[in-house]
Amino acid sequence: MIDIIAGEKRETALLVGVKPDNETLDVINEQLAELAELVSCIGFAPLNPEVAVLRDVHPQYLIGSGRAAEIARVAQECEADLVVFDCRLTPSQQRNWERLAKCPVIDREEVILDIFAARAHTREAVLQVELARAQYYLPRLTRAWTHLSRQRGGGATTRGEGEAQIETDRRLLRRRIQQMREELRQVVRHRDVQRKARLRRPVPQGAIVGYTNVGKSSLLSSLSGADLLVKDQLFATLDPTARRVMLEGHVEVVLSDTVGFVRNLPHSLIEAFKSTLEEAVLADFLILVLDISSPRLDNEWETTLSVLRELGAEDKKIQVVFNKVDLLTPGRDAMKLARLHGLFPNALYISTKTGEGMAQLRRRLVELAGVERRTVRVLLPPGRHDLIALAHSDGAVYEEQYAEDGSLEMVFAIDARHYHKFSEYLI
Repeated sequence: MIDIIAGEKRETALLVGVKPDNETLDVINEQLAELAELVSCIGFAPLNPEVAVLRDVHPQYLIGSGRAAEIARVAQECEADLVVFDCRLTPSQQRNWERLAKCPVIDREEVILDIFAARAHTREAVLQVELARAQYYLPRLTRAWTHLSRQRGGGATTRGEGEAQIETDRRLLRRRIQQMREELRQVVRHRDVQRKARLRRPVPQGAIVGYTNVGKSSLLSSLSGADLLVKDQLFATLDPTARRVMLEGHVEVVLSDTVGFVRNLPHSLIEAFKSTLEEAVLADFLILVLDISSPRLDNEWETTLSVLRELGAEDKKIQVVFNKVDLLTPGRDAMKLARLHGLFPNALYISTKTGEGMAQLRRRLVELAGVERRTVRVLLPPGRHDLIALAHSDGAVYEEQYAEDGSLEMVFAIDARHYHKFSEYLI
């Protein structure tokens, strides 16, 4: 974990991209641009990146020792406080790089873990992130004790101070991992109870999914009228948020905002956030949001589909929504729009900022919900509390008026499948 000390001089990070022979330089540069955004989120100013061509995997530094020495020299010359690789390093490679570069060296996975740790708020999210970090740091504990002396020679009982401390820390960390898993099981059970209570009502469930920072929280806030956290930053919110949305024709749906996807999301985080991402698996339909102004639009689309496939949710009803159309220039982006219309003929184009396209999206949500509702006026005799409760729990009540004899006149919208229960009392 990197501790950021506040000061006048912002700490800097040298980014390193690793280019396989079968990958283009343009793709690597796009990935490094995203890494620069991630690194900025943990408080470091990214320096001009270095790209290393990977022809063969070298166990010591991942890349060849000659190119590794060049990158280490660049890091020292520009006085970088941190070196960040846009790929996963093994614990031994990380230690070798820190000895070579003479500064902390981390990989993309550790950056994302640190961002998640700073943004988690609910007990479930905090536990999930803490568990993922503990599993990541367990094989890397030796990094924390390289300053302690190691005794040489002797038998198994003559371990050095650092070696003994590492074993103690590993034992404590394994115990903490077991505790967190049990705590998570309890928290998830509690959330499952809440979810089951929500599912008992015949209200269609939808999940808003997509790459991080495409406007998912903004969309849910706009549709529900709820005051949600909306920020222009990666992973602004990690905790699942569910809100009821009333649509045209008194159709009600529950929409859930999910954690944003990102390229090469650490597998430990996919596992840790399984219960959060289950909102997408359990939903009746998905709203897949894309940032139409993003220069990495194609990659973000592929990443989102990849995560949905891993979750087993790619076969659900999916409505593709392109957000931030207010950032497009009609003339300059005409070809881009024409291409997207050809690739996604059923997509919707909206702006949560200006409201453009939101009415069309609300009409589409009614179709996705697949709910047929009927508005009725009934006169219920005294004692039919079951029907009154049904109208309130599963319908949208507009008018209620009691008569002197205790009967109740009601006007409400109800799911068509319950219509027959009220048919004899229609007026």
